[in-house]
Amino acid sequence: MKNLDEFTPIIVGVGEITHRRREACEGLEPLELMARAMCAAQEDSGAPALLSMLDSLDVVCEYSWPYADAPALLNARLGCRPRRSVYGETGGETPVRYIHEAALRIVRGESQVAAVTGAEARYTVDAAAKDGVALDWSPRDLDAKLVRGADICHPLAIRHGADLPITIYPFYENAALAHWSLTPRQAADESARLWARYSAVAAENPYAWLRRAFTAEEIERIDAHNRVIAWPYVKHMVANPMVNMGAAVLLTSVRRARELGIAPERWVHVWGGAAAREPRDYLQRDCYHRAHAQDVVLEAVLAQVGGDASAFEMLELYSCFPIVPKMARRTLGLSAEACMTSTGGLSFFGAPLNNYMTHAAAGLVRALRRAPPGKAALLYGQGEYVTKHHALVLGSHASPQGIPVEDYGVQALADARRAAVPTLVLDYSGSAMLETFTVVYGRDGQPLRGIVLARTPGGQRVMAAVPSSDGVSLGVLTDVERSPVNCIGMVERGVDGMLAWGVA
Repeated sequence: MKNLDEFTPIIVGVGEITHRRREACEGLEPLELMARAMCAAQEDSGAPALLSMLDSLDVVCEYSWPYADAPALLNARLGCRPRRSVYGETGGETPVRYIHEAALRIVRGESQVAAVTGAEARYTVDAAAKDGVALDWSPRDLDAKLVRGADICHPLAIRHGADLPITIYPFYENAALAHWSLTPRQAADESARLWARYSAVAAENPYAWLRRAFTAEEIERIDAHNRVIAWPYVKHMVANPMVNMGAAVLLTSVRRARELGIAPERWVHVWGGAAAREPRDYLQRDCYHRAHAQDVVLEAVLAQVGGDASAFEMLELYSCFPIVPKMARRTLGLSAEACMTSTGGLSFFGAPLNNYMTHAAAGLVRALRRAPPGKAALLYGQGEYVTKHHALVLGSHASPQGIPVEDYGVQALADARRAAVPTLVLDYSGSAMLETFTVVYGRDGQPLRGIVLARTPGGQRVMAAVPSSDGVSLGVLTDVERSPVNCIGMVERGVDGMLAWGVA
C-alpha cells in the first residue's frame, strides 16, 4: 500500500509575467509568455531541474493568437518531453480544474511533476491589427475553432444580441438584487465598494495591469470615462481583456519535493475541491437570482474546512462582473466587507480570458507562504455564462482530511435543487411579468435597447426587446430607487418582427 504522505500533492512553483509593450516589434507572443512564466515557476521552486522532469502539461485555451498545437510548441521551446500534453477547452474555471486534476494524478502515482500554464497577448495583437502591422510570431492557426457566444446560446438570445458576457451577467445582477430586496442604488453601492477593494489589491500587485486603487465613488460614478455599458454595469465594473500576461503553476508530490530538496516553506498543499455545471443554454435555467451549481460547489468546499468560511484566510472569488462574488459571498456567509481576492480582479489586475485563475492561484500560493502556519485558502473559478463552477481548497499545511478524494463532482446535488424550467415561447402577445433584464448602451452614453425576460400568466418565459424609442419603459428599467422586477408589461410583435415589451 502506498505511503499516502509521499503522494500528497503540493504546489511548489508559481510564475507570472506581465508585458506592457504595445508595439508589434517588441510584443511577446503568448507562447513566449507561457515559456517565461514556466521558467519563473521553476525558479520560484528552487529546483533548477524541475522542468526537465515534467511529465504532465495542461495549456489553458488561448484566444489572442491561437496555435495549431500550443503544447507541442511550448514543449519544444522549453526542451520538455512530458508523457501527457493537453490543450484545454474554453472556460474561466479551467485552470482551477487543471490544478485539481493534476493533484489527483499525483495522488494516484500517475504523475511526478505537472504544470498548468496559459497566456494572452491581446493588447499587442489588437494594437498591431489597428496599426496594420504584421506580427513576426509563430504561425497562427487560421482555422482555430474558438468557442463564441453564438456557439453556446439559444438562437433567440443571439437575435436579441444577448449572447455576450456583458449582456448576460446583468440578468443575474438585476434578478438577484430584487431577490435580496435591494434597490438598484444599494446594489450598485455594494458593487462599487467590492470593486474598490479589488482595485486596492491590484494596486499592490506588481503583476497587475492597472495598479491604481479606485474609490467606490469613482467606480460607481457615471461620466465620459466610465460610461454605462449594460445596465447596471459601468466600464470600471467590466473585465479588461486588453492585456499581455502569462502564468504557470508547478505541482509535484511530497516525496519528489524532498528528493529535489525543495524547501518545505515553498510547499502549498492541495486539499480538495468540487465542481458542477448549470445548463449551458442560459434560457433553459429555472432562475437568475442564484446558480445552484455555484451554491453546491461552495457548500462542498465549506464542508471540507468544517463549515465555516472564516477558515479561509485568503480567497479568490471569480470576478468577471460583481454579481459573481456577490452571490458567492452570500453562499459562503462572508461579510460584505470581506477581501475576496489575492490578485486584484479581472477589471483591475486584468483579464487574460481563460487564464486569470492561473494568476489567481499564483497569488494565493504567495499569500499562503507568507501566512502563519495552519492557514487555508479558497480558489473559486467560473466558466462561460455562470455555467461551469470549480472550487479548490489550498493550505499552508497538509489537509486534516488527508489527500484529495477522486470523486469531487456534486452535479447531482445541483440538479436536485433545480426547479421546473419555464417553457420558452417564441411567439406571444399579451401581459408578461418582468423576470429580469438589461439595457445596452452606445458609446455616446445613450440607450440602444432593452432586453427583457418575462413570464406569461401561464408561467412561460418570453424574451423581448424594449426599443430605444420607448423612453417610459427604459426609465422604469433604469430607476435606481426601485427594481422593476415583477412589474407587469405588455408583449407584442414589433415593427422589426421581434417581440417587444413595454410597461403596462
